[in-house]
Amino acid sequence: MTNYNSMKKIILIMFFSFFIISNFNFVSFGQTSGQVPGASSGLNSDADLWRYIREGNKGNTQLGNELSAVMIQSEGDNWRSVRNGPLSRYGAYGIFGIIILLAWYYSYKGRIKISKGWSGETITRFKAIERFSHWLMAGSFIILALTGLNLLYGKFILLPILGPENFSTITIAGKYAHNFLSFAFMLGLGMSFVCWVSHNIPSKLDIEWLRQGGGLFDDSHPPARKFNAGQKIIFWAVMLGGFSISLSGWALMFPFETNMMSKTFGLLNMVGFNLSTDITTLQEQQLQQVWHAIVGLVLIVMIIAHIYIGSLGMQGAFDAMNSGEVDRNWAKEHHGLWVEEEDQKTKNADKKGNINQPAE
Repeated sequence: MTNYNSMKKIILIMFFSFFIISNFNFVSFGQTSGQVPGASSGLNSDADLWRYIREGNKGNTQLGNELSAVMIQSEGDNWRSVRNGPLSRYGAYGIFGIIILLAWYYSYKGRIKISKGWSGETITRFKAIERFSHWLMAGSFIILALTGLNLLYGKFILLPILGPENFSTITIAGKYAHNFLSFAFMLGLGMSFVCWVSHNIPSKLDIEWLRQGGGLFDDSHPPARKFNAGQKIIFWAVMLGGFSISLSGWALMFPFETNMMSKTFGLLNMVGFNLSTDITTLQEQQLQQVWHAIVGLVLIVMIIAHIYIGSLGMQGAFDAMNSGEVDRNWAKEHHGLWVEEEDQKTKNADKKGNINQPAE
């Protein structure tokens, strides 16, 4: 009986020992391979899973915003590298480049003066509504340009000088100014288009003006009507660029509500391009931001040159948008055909007035 009890104890001890050892081996194996309960990957990487996530595919979420279902939006890396890389770099090259070029031209040519000097007689070049449209568009654009440049370069230039608190205050105020003055810019843009589109239709006369370089490098004065070829280029660049930047600004001000980039790519594909139109709402915003900055920088470079010619670069030019009255000699030299047209209109009006005047 005693031997039977001893054998029973030995068998039970061996059974429990085998059970503990086997489970210990299983746990050790699980820890070594990284397996965790629930058939999860644990420490192991699932290449297919992460490739799926990095492509921006959506999972499941109970949040109302569909963007919350995207764990990783890899296009953000591309957007950041473009914005902080070539966009910022070439934008700075363009701005400093045009300033250096204009400084060189001024040292070479000096101020373009009226060849025959002031005549003392003026002619009306722009009416009040035209000047209002111009200054509404130009004034708002200057604020938009400065606040936009601050968003792109401010942390590198102003932040070290002003400090975090002052820079933050200026940037926030600039953001609100940028948003609200954009509507003033769009209004001025539309008014300027209505006022001047009929005078900015390209003609054969513009080819000769461009061939002579507008007289910028000699003392010639190519014939021109109210607007010469150079002014027409500026006009259409501002109108088309301003319209485009207004659309992209609208998309940025009211995010995730437009798909203009996708539609634009679709139109470009119709003329030979091969662009993807499968764009998420977040990618749409990123592309709009890049395009908004590109067009803005191009317009800033062009407007810097325009401001130079209209002020320091040419004698008598600023009067056109200041009082609206320009010296007759200046007008004859730069817009001779327009002066002839205006004089003819005056003569016709005088003749009509004399005909209608009753005899005494």
